[in-house]
Amino acid sequence: MPFSPQWTEEAASTFTKLQSDAAASQKNRQKIKKAKASKAEGLFKQAEKCVRLLLDNPKHPGLKTHEYDSIPHPYDKNGKVFEAYVQNRTPGAYRLFWCYGPGKGEITIIAITPHP
Repeated sequence: MPFSPQWTEEAASTFTKLQSDAAASQKNRQKIKKAKASKAEGLFKQAEKCVRLLLDNPKHPGLKTHEYDSIPHPYDKNGKVFEAYVQNRTPGAYRLFWCYGPGKGEITIIAITPHP
C-alpha cells in the first residue's frame, strides 16, 4: 500500500466497534444457520474496503473523495480534510473523514460516521 494509516482515537474506536458488531452478528448467524449476512456485517465489509481503497489510492473513483470544510485539520490549520463514501444511496450512509499527514506517505483517518 502506498500510504500507511494513522488513526485518531475516535476513528479507531468506531472501526473496532464495527468489527466487533460484525463478528458477533456473524457468530449468531452461524449459530442459527442463517445464510444471509446482517447489516452489521455488510457495514464493516464496506468500511474495511473503503479504508483499503483509500490507502491504496485516495483518488479512487469509487470513494467519491471530496474536500470537507466542517472538520479542522488535526495537524495543520491550513490543511485540507477530505470525505470519502463508505456507503452511498443508503439512509444514514456512512462517511470516512481523512487528511494527509502527519508524515510523508501517511493518511490520518479522522472519523467514520453516519452522514452528518
